[in-house]
Amino acid sequence: MAYPIEKKLVVGISSNALFDLSTEDDIFKNNGLEAYRDFQIKNKSIVLQKGVAFPFIKRFLNINNVYSDEKPVEVVLLSRNSPETGIRIFNSIREHGLDITRAAFMSGGSAIKYISAFNISLFLAINEKDVRLAIAEGLPAGQILKTKIVDDDEDAFELRVAFDFDGVIANDEAERKYKEVGLEEYHRYEDSHKSEALGSGPLADFFKKISFFQKLESKKQLEDSNYKKILKTAIITARNAPAHERAITTLNNWGVNVDEMFLLGGINKSRILEVLKPHLYFDDQKAHLDLKSNTNIPLVHIPFGIANEQT
Repeated sequence: MAYPIEKKLVVGISSNALFDLSTEDDIFKNNGLEAYRDFQIKNKSIVLQKGVAFPFIKRFLNINNVYSDEKPVEVVLLSRNSPETGIRIFNSIREHGLDITRAAFMSGGSAIKYISAFNISLFLAINEKDVRLAIAEGLPAGQILKTKIVDDDEDAFELRVAFDFDGVIANDEAERKYKEVGLEEYHRYEDSHKSEALGSGPLADFFKKISFFQKLESKKQLEDSNYKKILKTAIITARNAPAHERAITTLNNWGVNVDEMFLLGGINKSRILEVLKPHLYFDDQKAHLDLKSNTNIPLVHIPFGIANEQT
């Protein structure tokens, strides 16, 4: 009987986003494929250290522990490793206690064409070329920027995910209008379209599906006043009044909720990120993904829309 993966919320992850493979990547760049292959095989029993996306993946998989009857989420490894060099990856997955059993090993190639086959709603990778190619094909992908992430509270289970709005959850219609006519006319345009929902952006499906768990969380809290939520979502957007109403109309039209929404109107987003400390933050503009200001926050670039057409 086929496994109903189409009913799951599935995240795809590259091996070097899940684990720290910086040493191995250097060997590949400096010494070539065979040296890399030999190193991985000889060190197959050496457990890899946690990568940038590890805190998110661990907490994401914990959703299955809370909803153990349904087990509604899944993580699939999409790796450029070959099957034999991938043995070390799966040994490390087992040692770190991650419930990941499915993978595609591409022996140096890209696995993005299999994103739809695995019903993946979000693919996280370090490789910018792979991510841009996926976005160009209309697939939900993000480049997780390489930073040194320390999981200060690794025993905690709360998962915090934050999103920019335009160009990430929604399409880039508003950003295009702003660049075309300027701020004043943009506000008039958004006000005149405030009752119209925006179209979907690259991560709309992921956002809608993860928002479904918020409804389950609210139901659990009604049933048990001592229940502590494991999921928090936030939108951090440069929008402010009067452009805020269209964003809220869009969420209502989609039938989704968000725990926190920040309408910053040009205030530096790092001020919010340093307080919220999300396990992932998604933005379509690299200018908002300041690695120096946002210390210990996994940042994900979504190379979509007009904000990325000149880069």
